[in-house]
Parts: sequence; C-alpha cells; structure tokens
Amino acid sequence: MDAITIKHLADKLKLEILAGGQGLDCIIDNDDIHRPGLELTGYFEFFPNERIQLLGKQEITYLHSLTKKERDERIGKLIQNHPPCIIITRNQEGLDYLIKHCNDVGVALLRAKEKTTNVISKLNNYLGKELAKSIGIHAVCVNVFGVGLLIRGESGIGKSESALSLIEKGHRLISDDLVILKRIAPETLIGTHNQNNRDFLSLRGIGMINVSRLYGSGAFQEETTINLDIVLSAWDEKKYYDAIDHSSNLVEYLEVSVPNIEIPVRPGRDIASLIEVAAKNWRLEQQGYTALNEFKERIENM
Repeated sequence: MDAITIKHLADKLKLEILAGGQGLDCIIDNDDIHRPGLELTGYFEFFPNERIQLLGKQEITYLHSLTKKERDERIGKLIQNHPPCIIITRNQEGLDYLIKHCNDVGVALLRAKEKTTNVISKLNNYLGKELAKSIGIHAVCVNVFGVGLLIRGESGIGKSESALSLIEKGHRLISDDLVILKRIAPETLIGTHNQNNRDFLSLRGIGMINVSRLYGSGAFQEETTINLDIVLSAWDEKKYYDAIDHSSNLVEYLEVSVPNIEIPVRPGRDIASLIEVAAKNWRLEQQGYTALNEFKERIENM
C-alpha cells in the first residue's frame, strides 16, 4: 500500500486549493471518505479524523443556517481534529469561515466543480487504486482482445518478443519486465507499470523501444484487469504435453487466484498466436463453453 500527498491528490483530480497550503504535504493513507453530519451538530464521538472530509451542498447549506458562533465552534472543532483535508463540492462559495480556520490550523481546503456524487466516485476510484495493496513481479503484461494477461518465464525465454508480436497484431502493452500488481477488490487484480518503464519494451539485440512512438498510442494501455497468467517454458523432450485435455491451475497474487497455463516454447511454435488463442479460449470458458466437453459429448453420442 502506497501513500499520497494532498498536493498530489489536488493535482490529479484538478481540485482548487482555497486554504491551508501548509497542509498540502499531509499524507493520505486511508481510502475511506467521510461526510460529516452529526459532527456539524456538535457530536464528535467516534469522529473518523483519519479520513478525507467531504462537504456537499447539504452540509454547506446547513452550516450557512447556523449562527456565526455555532458555525465557528463546530467547524473549528472539526478542523482542530486535523483531518487530512476538506473538500467542498459544486464550486460552492461563502466559505470565509472555513478558509480562516483551515489557514489557522494548517488543514488543506480544496474545492471541486462537480456535484458530490461525482466527486465521491472519482475519489473512490483514484484512492482505491493508489492505496491498494501492491507487489512487483518479473513479467510482461499485455491486453489481448480485452483480456489482461501476465506472461512469465525464465529470462531469455521470449516474453518481450512475444509481446512485440502481439503489439504488431494490434494488441496493447501494459508493462515490460516489471509489472505492478494491485489488489483493488477481494477478487480483482490490476496490472500496471511503475512510470519509469511506461511505453518501453526491451528487446535483446535491438535494445529499448518506445511502442507508442513506433506503433501509435493505441499500442499502449495504462492498466488492465489480470484475467490469465501464462508461463512460457522451454520444451522438455522427456515431458508429455497433452494436446487434448488441459487441466487449469491457479496461481495466487495478493490472495487473489488467477487461472494459470503453461505454454512450452521451441523453434517453429508461433507463441503470439497461441497466446491469442489462450485469451479467446478464456473468454469462451467465462461464457460456459469448453471445447473438450463438446468433444466428449460427440464421442458419447456416436
């Protein structure tokens, strides 16, 4: 799990900074959002001061209805609890009392143009990804026919070369060499890059290439849900590879299970096409169709 600053949040979500500039370096490490309700009536028991505080039209209208003394007491107490920041929605005005208290205490006061539900949705999506549990693995991540794939294997097995072939077929690169996996839901993983390797693919004998410059912006994608884990392995003449039956294995990342298949590599095998077929086949299986089951039914019906 990472942590981000209020300044970073304001820049990413294009929030206006109204006050409390000295609090912009405050760290956000909690992805929950709180809309103070009881607190505005003076009840602060169990106040979650570790969360971002969001004031929409309902809250601001209520504050405007209070006397100056009541408003100063309640807002003053809320801000003195040092929440990470306060966000006002709908570009609301008449916030002099908030600006004063935020400047006095050093709590950042931010303002969004959008309505409250839109701001909450943006915050949930952004914070959920930024603060999610994450790990880095040695792999290549691509999106093939809308299916997010991890391609793993020993160094030199051909992961990046396979990714290049897939890009030339119109698919998208997410990350090469180092893939950042983030758990954004109990059963959902996304794969992304680490910023430094964004757009780049490294090829032995050629060196580093920028896929967006060579193949256009459509050759790169920021992130993808991880649906399938593919391991490329050197062909073993002593090992039996069943071309009819396939037992699906699972591999676990951050406590999320992902279907795993092994593709043996040897000269003459079109690995990129096999990966495409694996992605298409995974899609069919999600729809309840398995080729082996249909094959068995045909045999039984003969």
